[in-house]
Amino acid sequence: MDGYIPRIIDSELEFYLDTFGAVLLRGPKWCGKTTTASNIAASVIKMQDPKKSRDYIAAAETDVSLILDGEQPRLIDEWQVSPVIWDAVRSSVDEDGRNGQYILTGSRIPSENSTQHSGAGRIGVLDMYPMSLFESKDSNGKVSLKSLFDGDFQSGAKSDLSVKRIAECLCRGGWPANSGLDYRKCAIRIKSYLDLIYESDDISLKKYAKDPATAKEIIRSYSRNTSSLATMATLIADVVKNDVAVSSDKFSDYLAALRGVFLINDVPAWNPQIRSKDAIRAGPKRELIDPSIAAYYLGITPDNFIEDFNTFGLLFESLCIRDLRVYSSVLSGEVLYYHDKYGLEADAVVRLDDGRYGIIEIKLGSKEIDDGAENLCKLERLLEEHEMKAPSFKMVLTGTELSYMRDDGVYVVPLGCLGP
Repeated sequence: MDGYIPRIIDSELEFYLDTFGAVLLRGPKWCGKTTTASNIAASVIKMQDPKKSRDYIAAAETDVSLILDGEQPRLIDEWQVSPVIWDAVRSSVDEDGRNGQYILTGSRIPSENSTQHSGAGRIGVLDMYPMSLFESKDSNGKVSLKSLFDGDFQSGAKSDLSVKRIAECLCRGGWPANSGLDYRKCAIRIKSYLDLIYESDDISLKKYAKDPATAKEIIRSYSRNTSSLATMATLIADVVKNDVAVSSDKFSDYLAALRGVFLINDVPAWNPQIRSKDAIRAGPKRELIDPSIAAYYLGITPDNFIEDFNTFGLLFESLCIRDLRVYSSVLSGEVLYYHDKYGLEADAVVRLDDGRYGIIEIKLGSKEIDDGAENLCKLERLLEEHEMKAPSFKMVLTGTELSYMRDDGVYVVPLGCLGP
């Protein structure tokens, strides 16, 4: 495909197609799912095509084989607008038995009870995120996350990202359509993107009330609480004080709906057996799918970010979490956090399916590196005392220039050098 920006998930999508009869590629609108899937598909049908959507939905309801019919792998884009497609794909895969027949993309979770079968064992699921800095060519990727797990560290790698450039990347976001645009155009696109989601049927699932103003205010609150451990009560109070009346039950409904369209993507807690249950924070760390959303709502731009540098530091953490999620996704990994009541923490814990894990502190500037490294060493000692498997690596992820290993074994890695 001409002009296609290669994505880290490309090889994983091919692997999944070799493994399953169908693959569901899910994630937020505008992150590049359709483009990525189209790059490998032999035929495509777009269920939300403005000119043909009604006809496609009617065809699916009348004879779903009309939608499935096409050269394989067949991409059915935004399949959830006609949920009968899921069961039809599952049935087709069962009957045929071959792998790599269909690619489904979806930017929202369908309403409850709209499908009869989970598709488990037949349909593989891949999560896609906005672009990482490596994919947008803003990180040189000389320090590989995979290599860190394998015990191979690239010392002396140099990042070309100044703090100003980090701010530009953060405010632009990982949206492929924003590549190469100046900030004002990026901001207008982000605003339009969010408004269309709030006002569309995407957050009006069967059990949810729909009020764009309430949805918007919840995302604003998330922006103000990005990378924090704000409780549900704190978020509700923050929304209510801005003249939005919402009960706790209704607030939970909206959160579920906003997660369902992949705008909200909290970081779960890591709970190793090293403290009593009441000593370790178990609530999620609040995160949006991309830090550009929070930057937009907080009014942070590439020109004024130094005026609220503390908040910018929290958004930098969000940027790092996004990239860690992208890089770990192809390692069968997940991103968690650790925090206990004694102040011991790790901003991120990358844990792989095979049990290996790395502990990470995120510090924008060089003055904070010592504190981050000390924290990681304390956590490692605590883990050792409880005879837990040692971390594969300890890393301080920064906005600085050079990668190096400290005498205490902690890796210092600029975000502009990190890659898959």
